[in-house]
Amino acid sequence: MKHPLAPLFDGHDDVQAEIDRRPADTADHTADTRRLIDAHHPKRLTLPVADVVTETPTTRTFRLVRPDGGELPPFLAGQYVGVYADGTNRPYAISSSPARPGHWDLTVRRVPGGRISNRLIDTITAGDTLTTTGPMGNFHHNPLFHGDDVVFLAGGSGVAPAMSMIREIVDRGLDRRFHLLYGSRSADDILFREELDALAADHPNLWVDHVVADAGPEWAGPTGFLTAGLIKTLAGPLDGRMVYVCGPQALYPYALTQLAELGHPPRRIRFEANGAPADPTAQSHWPAGTDPAVEVTVTARGRTFRSRRDRPLLDALEDEGIRPEAACRSGECSLCRVRVLKGTVHTAEEARLRLSDEKFGYTHSCVAYPITDVELDV
Repeated sequence: MKHPLAPLFDGHDDVQAEIDRRPADTADHTADTRRLIDAHHPKRLTLPVADVVTETPTTRTFRLVRPDGGELPPFLAGQYVGVYADGTNRPYAISSSPARPGHWDLTVRRVPGGRISNRLIDTITAGDTLTTTGPMGNFHHNPLFHGDDVVFLAGGSGVAPAMSMIREIVDRGLDRRFHLLYGSRSADDILFREELDALAADHPNLWVDHVVADAGPEWAGPTGFLTAGLIKTLAGPLDGRMVYVCGPQALYPYALTQLAELGHPPRRIRFEANGAPADPTAQSHWPAGTDPAVEVTVTARGRTFRSRRDRPLLDALEDEGIRPEAACRSGECSLCRVRVLKGTVHTAEEARLRLSDEKFGYTHSCVAYPITDVELDV
């Protein structure tokens, strides 16, 4: 039956005739789309550990491969994957090059008292398997906005995403100027030192400067911290260059202060946060007079338990067997988003909330702290 509007469109009869001549489409497009998405953005992967490399006394690199020897899902240099163990997960940046899709290298530094880093370093050997997420994160080079002349301020294991970026530049012959200023506690704690120095010597568009805080008499390079003066001396005028910052939590406010002293605009700074704030009470909007050590009651999924005010809700939930989806654990990805039905929470300034979150009571549980008794929709 001809549609009543058909006469309004020239050539309708020819188009309808062509449609009628074609065989019925019986393909399962939904399943095909799901397979394509899972191939590039899998929710979970169980991967063998092909090798474990001791980088420094405190750091190991775990090389992950596919069980069938094929290519892993693609990623952008600077992205991370979540690693699952002991009922929780932690994000670790991929330090290998995206140009080598046959493996992912995860570089893990031991954190004193760290729940996952110590487990990985102390127990995982070649032949074991690790469960991970697919690659994710926004801390990567965007050629349209970041340009081809960048500076990277790294501290400790924060050099891992820089290493991935540098390796990609070399592997793909990218026309990009990259200057790494890498701060370490001591000379024997510098990750990838020999490789970084060799790459910088062989490639005129790469520069690497090591800065050591606790330098011994044998160290002849720059010492101390990445101050505004030292950044200017080593990297030269920043002008409009994009500056990446990655390292321990304390590096971020410090680096921002130093870059502000140089007059560098915040819009030309990219931060990769590594976890929840070390001290949420130090943030200006922590409620005055609120004792962080006091325990309050948390209710979620029909369960009620006690937790300290200065403990992230995500950690408290996981310990009770309530495990929201989580990845970055630093307030950015929003996967651990929960709704506060009753009570008050302190949401750290690291949280990248939506404009509607405050109106409807949502927060990111990885950087949210219960100030009063709370009830959550998880």
